[in-house]
Amino acid sequence: MFELRLLCAEAQVESLGDALEALDALSVSVEDADAQTDAEQALFGEPGLPPPREGWQRSRVLALFQRREQAEDAVRLLQAQDFFAGCKVLGLEEVQEQDWVRLTQSQFAPVDITPHFWIVPSWHEPPAQAKQVIRLDPGLAFGTGTHPTTRMCLRWIARNPPRAQRVLDYGCGSGILAIGAAKFGASEVDAVDIDEAAVRATQDNAQANDVTLRTGLPDMAKGRYQTVLANILATPLKVLAPLLCGHVAPGGALVLAGILERQEDELRQAYAPHARLEVSDREDGWILMTARL
Repeated sequence: MFELRLLCAEAQVESLGDALEALDALSVSVEDADAQTDAEQALFGEPGLPPPREGWQRSRVLALFQRREQAEDAVRLLQAQDFFAGCKVLGLEEVQEQDWVRLTQSQFAPVDITPHFWIVPSWHEPPAQAKQVIRLDPGLAFGTGTHPTTRMCLRWIARNPPRAQRVLDYGCGSGILAIGAAKFGASEVDAVDIDEAAVRATQDNAQANDVTLRTGLPDMAKGRYQTVLANILATPLKVLAPLLCGHVAPGGALVLAGILERQEDELRQAYAPHARLEVSDREDGWILMTARL
């Protein structure tokens, strides 16, 4: 198998990708050519906000071909096209065949939240010391237990078990926090997200863990909850302050994540009319903020 690497501008990506597929490329992928440099550009905005741009200013396009001659023919044909003007051929090299399923699985090992609470992919056996386990495979929705924000939320749940409580997971992603709440004794758990793919992922993951959740879009959340969890990002957390606090029952807990250390004061100010936030945990530049209402 051979990988052809090309450099092009944002406006050329779609035409180039279509042409490569028509020329029998097995796959075509696009990367930010300036990734890991000062010129790197964010492509996606925070939830609820429009993306800052539709594509990268300079894109690296990678195409896989079964044979070298196919890739070389593709280059010759592309160079004759008007839309290819300004594009560059970065290289063509052979790549080794891989068992991609096994390679992907090898990159996701069990994750310890506490010594006795683990996140374990379906292809692994739980560690002997694990007394509480969430079965979770990587998917399209955010939340596998490896990110500091997810880990801090799960640690909080383990240290503050919501036994017999009504719990809301707002922005549920994979459903990992909702599943954690159910595993630690919550009597009723609502998991909501603006992304229907996340809602479906949460349903599937709940079934895999043999827990019952109510899932849906945000307007499904009704009434008050003894614990409200929201692991999203700082900007939507600020916008949602009145709504999230309005869902917390008197004496209940509000747990917020997706916040960088430098954003602490912003969140305190946004929630000041509703709750007194405190930092409950820190990890790798991220903080967990909580309040009792």
